[in-house]
Amino acid sequence: MKVLIAGGSGFLGHALTKSLLQDGHKIYILTRGAPAMDGTQVVQWDAKTTGGWGGLVNDMDVVVNLAGKSLSAWPWTAAVKRDFHDSRILPGLALAQAILQADSRPGIFVQASGINHYGLSGGMADESTPPGDDFLAQLTVKWEAATQSIEGLGVRRIILRTAPVLAKEGGLLSLMALPIKLFAGGPLGSGKQAAPWIHINDWVGGVRHLIEKQDAQGAYNLIAPAPVSNAEFNRTLAGALHRPYWFPTPAFLMRTLLGEMSALILEGRFTQPKRLIQSGYRYQFEDAREALSDLFG
Repeated sequence: MKVLIAGGSGFLGHALTKSLLQDGHKIYILTRGAPAMDGTQVVQWDAKTTGGWGGLVNDMDVVVNLAGKSLSAWPWTAAVKRDFHDSRILPGLALAQAILQADSRPGIFVQASGINHYGLSGGMADESTPPGDDFLAQLTVKWEAATQSIEGLGVRRIILRTAPVLAKEGGLLSLMALPIKLFAGGPLGSGKQAAPWIHINDWVGGVRHLIEKQDAQGAYNLIAPAPVSNAEFNRTLAGALHRPYWFPTPAFLMRTLLGEMSALILEGRFTQPKRLIQSGYRYQFEDAREALSDLFG
């Protein structure tokens, strides 16, 4: 296959690219200046318009849109929140425009999104649950909507509502582990809130499974199937790091330090990957203990 990946130079794009290259696929990376990975072809873009690269989609079998500024950027000022929005919506609109103008369209389009789609509170969610009305949920709504027009062109669109991805290098795991490594680990706030996660192998495996499964389309939650609370996850992480598990960090302190960003840590809704499981995907790492033992073992 020929695969075009927007945001392919980032953490998740790198992992997906490496897996695809190992199986002999040809990978093109849309980037604003990142160096090329061996075996890929880098194409420059401004992540806003189709100029200079739009015609490339005529030759692609799959287009993957992973573009978007990381939510770990801090503090969440008004300008940073605009970047969250623009870095997701503008690339999506440009990709949709390129496909609209193409003479020969790709058969598959993969659209990134986030597990925060369902809001920060409520009962167990799955792909049929309506979106929340908070900032993060509405950001995913707009993110997904930016490329919705592609579906009317006969392209199979897959939406990846992804949980925080755990990996040895990259992602948020090193930041999550830092307090525990410094012997200051424990539950954050009440500890009862959900701690969504997925192992990097299952994220890549899930994406490739959905690309290869010919009837897969629409939204899929890329999240581990065994839900855990923040307290349970941090206790398991402390065990994997052979560190003590101490007293909780007060919620007011996290809100004081992180402001609005603290919602990522102090709030969270339990969510299941119902459609991914129904599609036949088999996880390599179903529970947090297995995943963290693999990453820190």
